[in-house]
Amino acid sequence: MTQVALVSDAELLQRIAAQDRAAFDELYRRFAPPVLRLALRWLRDRLRAEDATQETFAAVWRSAGTYRPERGPGAPWLYAVARNAITDGLRRTPEPAAELPDGPGGGPDPADKAESSWTAWQVHRALETLPEHERPVIELAYWRGLSQSEISEFLAIPLGTVKTRTRSALARLADTLEEELA
Repeated sequence: MTQVALVSDAELLQRIAAQDRAAFDELYRRFAPPVLRLALRWLRDRLRAEDATQETFAAVWRSAGTYRPERGPGAPWLYAVARNAITDGLRRTPEPAAELPDGPGGGPDPADKAESSWTAWQVHRALETLPEHERPVIELAYWRGLSQSEISEFLAIPLGTVKTRTRSALARLADTLEEELA
């Protein structure tokens, strides 16, 4: 069995590209729980989240050869694969039909809900325009609620780099959203 306990995510992905099962097992052990939590947060359904997690790691196995270590650490690449699997899960599985209440609802006005949904869609679209090295910092902060120190440790990058990427990403998002909302 290959020793993988102290190996970087990038090296694990390179070994997976060469069909190293032990490297895959180690990467799965490291990332399956956070990927499942991310999927649960977005899909709000345990079965769909488990499917998205399974699809994430199947895609990692199939496409590890496309990972390029010179473009950045392995974790952001893996989270991009996970985000794609989760997005596919949202498209593939329709939301169950909700029962209509008997009387007038006490919830938000349909126009407010539509505007909120539109804004959320624009924010998600703007997130996809961020460079690959900035996107994981924002996603980990807002989807997983990690502090900058936790993000630094999780991605194995210096805290100053996390802060710089966060500032840069937030400025890009503000510019992109300002253009779209204007």
